[in-house]
Amino acid sequence: MTKAVEDVAGPAVPRGPVGKTRLFFATHWHRGAPGQPTPAWVLRFCYGMWLTAFAFKLVGSSWDMSWHFKWLRDDLAPPHLINTVGTVIIVVLVAIHSYTGLGCDRRSLRLMQAGLIVFLVAAPLDVINHRVNGLDLTAWSPSHMMLYLGTGIMQAGVLLGWLRLAPPGRFRTGVLLALWAFFLENTFFPNGQQEYGILGLRAWERGTPEAEPTLLSFAADQIGHPVDRSAVLHFTMPIPEWVYPLWGIGVSALILVLARKTVGHRWAGLTVAGAYVAYRCVMWPLLLALGFPVSTVPFYLLAVGIAVDLAFLLPWPAVTGAVLVTVLGYGAFWVQAQLRPWLLGEVQTESAPPVAYWTALVAVAALFALWAGAGPAKEWWASRRRTALPSS
Repeated sequence: MTKAVEDVAGPAVPRGPVGKTRLFFATHWHRGAPGQPTPAWVLRFCYGMWLTAFAFKLVGSSWDMSWHFKWLRDDLAPPHLINTVGTVIIVVLVAIHSYTGLGCDRRSLRLMQAGLIVFLVAAPLDVINHRVNGLDLTAWSPSHMMLYLGTGIMQAGVLLGWLRLAPPGRFRTGVLLALWAFFLENTFFPNGQQEYGILGLRAWERGTPEAEPTLLSFAADQIGHPVDRSAVLHFTMPIPEWVYPLWGIGVSALILVLARKTVGHRWAGLTVAGAYVAYRCVMWPLLLALGFPVSTVPFYLLAVGIAVDLAFLLPWPAVTGAVLVTVLGYGAFWVQAQLRPWLLGEVQTESAPPVAYWTALVAVAALFALWAGAGPAKEWWASRRRTALPSS
C-alpha cells in the first residue's frame, strides 16, 4: 500500500513522483489563467521538478565543458544526453504551467516561456554553427551565449514564481537558495573556458596533453597552423585576460546581491557561493577519476559572497559593497593564484587563470553604479506600473 502524507488543503497525497503525477493529472489538469490558486503539494512538487531539471542540466553542462577539452564534439555525447533530459523536463513543466495556470503568475510564466523559446532556438543554431564552422573554440560564442541566456531567463521566471507564491518558511528559503545557486552557475559557466583552458595549456607544455591528437590537429587546422604552442594557446585560452575577473567577480557579485536581497538571510550570499563552489569541488575528483580534464576551482567566490553579506550589515551598502567585493574578491583571487596544488602532484600546476588586475578599478566603479542605481530604478519601475494601471 502506498504511503501518503496529508495535505492541509486536500486529500492524502502519494509520496512518490509517479503517484503525485497521476494525482495531479487526475485532479488539476484543466485550462486556467496564470495565477490560479495552487495547492501546497502541487507547488512543492512542481518546483521540486524544476530543481530536478536544473540538476540534470548542471551535471550535463559540467561534463560537457570537460568533454570538449578532450574530444571532438559529438551531438550524441553522454553530456548532451544528460542535458537533454533536463530540457525535456523543462518543456513539460512550461507546458503544464501554460495550460493550467498553476504554480505561476503572468510575469513569471512569460519569463519561463521566453527563456524556453530562446533556448530551443539556440540549440539547433549551435548544431548548425558546428556543422558549418567545425569546432567551436570558445564558451563565449554567440550560439553558446544564447543557450546561457535562455536558461537564465527561465531560471528568472522560476525564481519569480517561487518568490511570489511560496509561503514563508525554511522550505521557501531553502528552495530560493538552491535556485540562486543554479542561476549563479549558469551565469558563471562561460568562465570555465579559462579555468579548463589554463590547465590544458600547462598539460601540453609538460608534454602530457589532455586533448586527443585529433582534437588538437583539428583546432590547429582551423587557423592553418601546425600543432604547436600557438595553436594550443588559441584552442585553450582565446579569451582576453580582462574578461575573467570582471565576469567572475563583478557579475557574480551582482547575482549574490540579488540573492541576499530576495532571500533575506544574513549569510545568503556566502551560502549561494559556497553551494556552487562545493559542487565544483565534488565534480573535480569525479571528472579526474573518469579520465577527463579538470579545471581550476573558483574558491575566491567565497570571499565575494562574504563581502556581499557584510555590505548589507554596514551603512551605505552600495559604497561599502563595491569596495569590499573588489578588495576581498581580487585579494582572494590573488592569494589563490599564488598557491600551487600539491595533493595530486603534476595533475594540476595552476590554481587560477591569468587575469588583468587593472580591471579592479572597472569593477569597483561598475559595482557602485549598478548597486546604487538598483533602488531608484526599482522605485521608477514601480511608479511606472502604478500609473499604467487603469483607475477603478
